[in-house]
Amino acid sequence: MHPARSTLRGALSAAVALLAVAVGCSPQPEEKAAGTSSPASCAKGGLDTEAAGKLTIATDEPAYEPWFKDGEPASGEGFESAVAYAVAKRLGYGKDDVVWRTVPFNKAFAPGEKTFDFDINQVSISDERKKAVDFSSGYYDVRQAVVALKGSEAAKAKSVADLKDVKLGAQVGTTSLNYIDDVVKPADAPAAYAKNDQAKSALKNGQVDAIVVDLPTAFYITAAEVTDARIVGQFENRGGAPEQFGLVLDKGSALTRCVTDAVDALREDGTLAAVEKRWLSDAVDAPVLK
Repeated sequence: MHPARSTLRGALSAAVALLAVAVGCSPQPEEKAAGTSSPASCAKGGLDTEAAGKLTIATDEPAYEPWFKDGEPASGEGFESAVAYAVAKRLGYGKDDVVWRTVPFNKAFAPGEKTFDFDINQVSISDERKKAVDFSSGYYDVRQAVVALKGSEAAKAKSVADLKDVKLGAQVGTTSLNYIDDVVKPADAPAAYAKNDQAKSALKNGQVDAIVVDLPTAFYITAAEVTDARIVGQFENRGGAPEQFGLVLDKGSALTRCVTDAVDALREDGTLAAVEKRWLSDAVDAPVLK
């Protein structure tokens, strides 16, 4: 073999080897797990939403006060309606770009593909629910409360122990029902209802002695819906962290990071506090049941 050709081939072989090493060591595009992709930008146009150019937000029907005003989620009135539109604005969507969809409470965080970009419906963040859906960071710190008819034995309760012989009720699938089962541990199994409206009717009709709902809802019930009822008290938070409501997204949604960033920004700039003060200012105090 000609010495020059031998030298050239040797140099080429070395160059190819070095190139292979360089390619192997250089950063390579990561393979993203199915359903965990992130948008290139959180600005409008960079989001892969349910409907192009629109933000689809879900909640249950009826939409209760003080979370929504007059049962109209699209009005922007009521705590959760106001929060929903504030999040939409942070994501670059105006009021006309928001589409509302009705989704039952329990279906919002059940396994399966979602028909919304996010759901807002007093859904408490929990590890169990995170197995099926994504959550944003919390937009409201909440406590559970007991409501009973005035003058009833249940209304005289001063402690958790006083509730053990009380017939209690709550909406199925809620942390309200969990508090009955896990904290009160009543002698009789609690009544579980598909809707809070059914629980309120059961209270009015004497089918249960008391119901458990979140504290703002308890204030609204006693002020406007069951006026012969009173708030018996609220439960302490379990563990060190408060119970929080979060926006619900499809498991592995590409929007989760953007929606969480929006909620965090609204908390940091004082928007959430201002909306809470406007719509939930009356729901600030009740005796603590220990």
